[in-house]
Amino acid sequence: MTLHPAEDESAGRLRVLDLAREGSGPGLAEEVRRGLASGGRKSLPPKYFYDELGSLLFEAICLLPEYYLTRAENEIFERHAPEIAAAAAGGSRLTLLELGSGSAGKTRLIIEALLARQGTLTYAPVDISRSALEASARALVESYPALCVAAHHGDYDAALPRLAETIEPAGRALVLFLGSNVGNFNREGSRAFLAALRRSLRAGDAVLLGADLRKERAALEAAYDDAHGVTAAFNLNLLSRINRELGADFDLRAFRHAALYDEAEGRVEMYLESRRPQTVNFPALGLAVGFDEGERVHTENSYKYDLEELSSLASVAGFRVAETWLDSGRRFSSSLLVAD
Repeated sequence: MTLHPAEDESAGRLRVLDLAREGSGPGLAEEVRRGLASGGRKSLPPKYFYDELGSLLFEAICLLPEYYLTRAENEIFERHAPEIAAAAAGGSRLTLLELGSGSAGKTRLIIEALLARQGTLTYAPVDISRSALEASARALVESYPALCVAAHHGDYDAALPRLAETIEPAGRALVLFLGSNVGNFNREGSRAFLAALRRSLRAGDAVLLGADLRKERAALEAAYDDAHGVTAAFNLNLLSRINRELGADFDLRAFRHAALYDEAEGRVEMYLESRRPQTVNFPALGLAVGFDEGERVHTENSYKYDLEELSSLASVAGFRVAETWLDSGRRFSSSLLVAD
């Protein structure tokens, strides 16, 4: 683990812990090789969306009229943040942790509710984008003098075993898993992930789980394929990153973004579709990968839930649903899961 203290007057309240250098799993090169040259359906992992430009593009997506998820979750927090804080605390002090924190925009409402409740707060965000993590962490310590931030740069697999190090021994933990990030796992994967998270927590600790709810196809597909093409740029930027970091020669104009809702599976699927027959070279990997016209590279799933499914998911993973809050349009849910 590498520690990088901040270089300003807030240095005593901000640490950035670099978990990404600990070698917890395969890197971009190996995952590109597996995803594109294994002989099965071509795929690329969505965690690589979030380089500096990808993180900025995702923030832009959150402002789009079609992308209701952020507004719906923000509405829940605006209406219920003090209630959420009280329910999670149960009379104890809380340490706040967040998986996939991004800009931490919505998180400010939870932070403010906890500061109002307990005076001081330790916040431990985890994100794979170092630039987004550092920018949001610095902004937070500048905004809240009673806040200490222990930021973790890395993926979930690297972060989960380290979470307990941040939690105040005499208090409880509240882990934020917002924005329907749980939807990026398949059904089995979401159960496994929440079970692993449960093993990192103690009885009485809680998770605030954001989940997008099942709804009509038109609204879901529009949310992932906006009229301005921002989501398309976000998806295609993955190819730009591979070109830059691995020396590949993807022609971005030769691929198109596609987002489709599979109603039976309850998921939106994102793809990059080849517009023509082509070969892409990866000199650093000693690879040349052929693509047929119309062939798709799977980049992300976003699973949707109903409340019964969420309750079952929590139970199997070792949690109980203490309370669920919905936005006024009943499009999105924030559920407080308490560890048994």
